[in-house]
Amino acid sequence: MSAPAPALPLTEIIRVRVGFSLTFDVPFPTPMLFVVEPQERPGQRLLQSRRLIEPGEGVTHLHRYFDAHGNVIWRMLAQPGTLTISHDVMAEVSGRPDPQFPDLPKTLVEDLPDDTLRFLLPSRYADSDLLAAEAWERFGHIQGGWAQVQAISDHLYGSCMYGVGSNSTTTAQQAYASGKAVCRDFAHMGVAFCRALNIPARYACGYLGDIGIPPDGVPMDFHAWFEAFIDGQWRTFDARHNKPRIGRILIATGRDAADVAFTTTFGAARLTQMTVWADQVQLDAELPEDGQPHDYWE
Repeated sequence: MSAPAPALPLTEIIRVRVGFSLTFDVPFPTPMLFVVEPQERPGQRLLQSRRLIEPGEGVTHLHRYFDAHGNVIWRMLAQPGTLTISHDVMAEVSGRPDPQFPDLPKTLVEDLPDDTLRFLLPSRYADSDLLAAEAWERFGHIQGGWAQVQAISDHLYGSCMYGVGSNSTTTAQQAYASGKAVCRDFAHMGVAFCRALNIPARYACGYLGDIGIPPDGVPMDFHAWFEAFIDGQWRTFDARHNKPRIGRILIATGRDAADVAFTTTFGAARLTQMTVWADQVQLDAELPEDGQPHDYWE
C-alpha cells in the first residue's frame, strides 16, 4: 500500500473539491427532492459546479427552486430503473479554522430580529421543551451568549459517545438520553439546548473533510452541525468534533433535519450506493473533463 499524499499547505484561502454520487433503484415513477447544492455565501466562493444524471432520460419534471429557508432544492420525477445522480463542486473557503468569539454577549429575546424567532421554538427533531429543565439547571448560570453555547457543545462532546445508535426518527431528547449520537444527533441536541435557553439556533448541513487534521478513518459522508444566533450573526458550532475546523462547506440550514434532508423520496426508491468527497486541492485545480455529458445549472 502506498503512503498517503502529503497534506497541502493551509493558506489564507484554500480550494476544496466536494461532491457526491448517489445511486437509486426506482421500481416505479417516484417524485424526489434533493437538498445538496451549496450557494455563494460570505467566505464561500463557488468556482465550478457540475451535475450529472445517468441515464438522462431517467428523470422528468426536473427543476430547482428555493425553499422558505433560502436553500436550493432539486425537484424531479425519477422513472423506473437504476438512477445515478452526482454533483461535483470546486469551491474556495478560508484556510483558517472556524472563528471563535468567546466574549460575545447574549441577546435578549425582545431585541432579537423577527426572522430569528422561529428558531426559538421546538421542532420535529429539536424538542427543546423536553430539555428545558436540564438546560437551565446545567447552563442557566453561565454568563454570555457564546459562553453558554460553547458550554453546551463541551458538554455534549464529553457526555455523548459518537456512534450509530439512532435512526431517522430519533429526537434530540432521545439521543441525549441514550448517550450515543451521530453528527445529526449532535446538531439536534445543540439546537434544542440553545432554544431552551432562548438562543435562536438552526440545523446546518454540508461537507467537512479531514483538512488540517489527521484522517480519522471514518468513511466520508455529509456532515451536520448547528448555528446559534449570537450578537447579531449566525455562529458555527460543531458538538460532534468540538474544535474549530477548516474547509467547512455549507449546503443548507433549517429548523432541523426535516427541513434539509439530503434526499426525500415520495415512493419506494431505494438508495443502493453513496459516495461523498470533500478534499483540499491545489489552488489552481479545476474539475476534470471526463468526456461524459453534463447538465450545468445556469
